[in-house]
Amino acid sequence: MFRGPRSVASHVLIVLGAVVALVVAVALVTAYVQATRLVEDAAATRVTDVARAIASTDDVREGLASPDPASELRDFIERERQATQTDFIVVMSPDGIRYTHPNPDLIGQHFLGTIADAQAGGTVIEQYTGTLGPSTRAVVPVLVDNEVKGLVSVGIHQSRVGEQLTRTLPQALLPGLAAAGVATLGAAVVGQRVRRQTLGLNATELRRLHDHHEAVLHAVREGLVITDEKGRVQVVNDEARRLLDLPPDAVGREASDLGLAPDLAALLAGREQHVDVPHASGGRVLLVSSDVVQRQGRAVATLTTLRDRTELEALTGRLNTTQSLADALHAQAHEAANRLHTVVTLIELGRPDDAVAFATDELRASQRHGEAIAAALEDPAVAALVIGKSSQAAERGATLDVDPDAHLPAGLLPSGAVVTILGNLIDNALDAVAGQPGGSEKAVLVDAQASDSVVTLTVADTGPGLPAPDRELAFERGTTSKPASGPAGRGIGLALVRQTVDLLGGRIEVSEPPGATFTVTLPVAVASEGGGDG
Repeated sequence: MFRGPRSVASHVLIVLGAVVALVVAVALVTAYVQATRLVEDAAATRVTDVARAIASTDDVREGLASPDPASELRDFIERERQATQTDFIVVMSPDGIRYTHPNPDLIGQHFLGTIADAQAGGTVIEQYTGTLGPSTRAVVPVLVDNEVKGLVSVGIHQSRVGEQLTRTLPQALLPGLAAAGVATLGAAVVGQRVRRQTLGLNATELRRLHDHHEAVLHAVREGLVITDEKGRVQVVNDEARRLLDLPPDAVGREASDLGLAPDLAALLAGREQHVDVPHASGGRVLLVSSDVVQRQGRAVATLTTLRDRTELEALTGRLNTTQSLADALHAQAHEAANRLHTVVTLIELGRPDDAVAFATDELRASQRHGEAIAAALEDPAVAALVIGKSSQAAERGATLDVDPDAHLPAGLLPSGAVVTILGNLIDNALDAVAGQPGGSEKAVLVDAQASDSVVTLTVADTGPGLPAPDRELAFERGTTSKPASGPAGRGIGLALVRQTVDLLGGRIEVSEPPGATFTVTLPVAVASEGGGDG
């Protein structure tokens, strides 16, 4: 006997039943894999932290510099191994010759494992079967004045990692089993609800409507977000998820609960029209437009589109930098010609010593300036940024100096974040002093101080400063006193600074006029907690 298309409710129950079984199975497998990865990652992080902490101690550095490192380090390393509850701590020469080892017979022999990256100043994390059996270990360099004076390896036996995994598994698997029961009950409830709401449409018709909807939604090249009258996300496409880094469960949640910047979340849920408003989000520059969707004269939703202009903005910045460098090179070439003419004239006048002194004085000053910056800012990317900005400042008739007492060790903060913060603050400071009238002091001072727990970055200038009403407003996207330029307008720099500082859990303060001093305080990113074989 002929039977018509199966009802949507029947399809839903069948599919949900299969999905529940599949999802539970996948969830249990995924939970096991994730638990294994988490335990292994935790072990790797622990041995890395312990190795770095020990490699940075004066006891290890002094022991390596002593005539008999093995004797000097033996007791200290054993105490640290017991205190950190690791299975071994091996201190070795840069060539991998052991100075310490749980088995004294192996002292003086070559370390078993990978050390090449550590010998180059990096970190090695691996699972390796050595003389004490399979272990998770880390190898880090002992650096003295940026020179590798030795290596430290810390490890934990794989058997201990397995014990930790066994204790973790019930917590990871039980929620999945509980979710299976809940999902089964939910499937029955959903089936009844679908039966009431589909109004007789069969599965084929619904599938056709869904396919058309999905095809249109995902074909759109711009990010698309639709929120209802209560500010909850109802529709979001793949591009919007990518641009805003939205969580998988974004649909149905309020825009303010998605971890977005407050002004961007307010725009997504707002009821006003906006066209190409620049926003900084997740390190990207976005152009955001929104409008209200009305039904029978009543606002029922807000439709927002997002366009990524990060690459175009970065290209514009590079073009501006290239132009600045070209102008700087032109000016330097002109000045070099003047100096060369002076040197030649001094030689013709029979004063070669004066010619040599004149030719080398400025070169030495420039070298000393660069060396001072590199010594104060140990991160190469940060030092290169400040040296480059110093040259730009000179061509704009300003000075950019680093405080004589400044010191920022490498590795305390992500290089990219520091470059973003200092680069934008220095650019704003140079713009501020460049606008000062002739005869005024045009100076920018950069300082960096680090303690055990925080890093303080300071950029001070002799510009007009920021009055109290303008300080907080200065960090909002699109706020600037300079003429608009670039695909996303101006006023993004300080917004990116604020966003980066917030992501790192820090704070930023601005001083009273005259002048402006931006002080950024950030927590140190290196973990303080801290054991395989060698």
